[in-house]
Amino acid sequence: MFDHIGINVGSVPTSKAFYEPLLASLGYSIRMQFPEHELYAFGRHAPTFWLAPGRDPSRKSAVMHLAFSAVNRAQVDAFYAAGLKAGGQDNGTPGVRADYHRWYYGAYLLDPDGNNVECVCHYPPALIYAKSLPAIVGYVGMERVLVC
Repeated sequence: MFDHIGINVGSVPTSKAFYEPLLASLGYSIRMQFPEHELYAFGRHAPTFWLAPGRDPSRKSAVMHLAFSAVNRAQVDAFYAAGLKAGGQDNGTPGVRADYHRWYYGAYLLDPDGNNVECVCHYPPALIYAKSLPAIVGYVGMERVLVC
């Protein structure tokens, strides 16, 4: 939905140390950086999530909610574990949140600035496997063609 987003943080080094392993669990890495300005941008291919120092005396934004997409429930679990290891605080363990919809699987952490950081997978496990099946069958079929 968004092209990129940036948040202002109280301590860029502290937030970078938190977000770097957290986002690596989803396949994101630093795609652009300007250390002299304390600017770091994460993404899979392009810079989409930016960390920057705040400009007001507190040096941070108002508390906000960020939700990152996961392709499966294992990624949500890995995101949560990486966030706790990086110093995040539990704000909701991984699990189904049926209040949103029956397959909503999410986990919540508080980052160093108190932002509510979520990771969510919207798909039931069976659908994820079904979506992968054509690729698996195609690959196996290709292997047979290459071997023969």
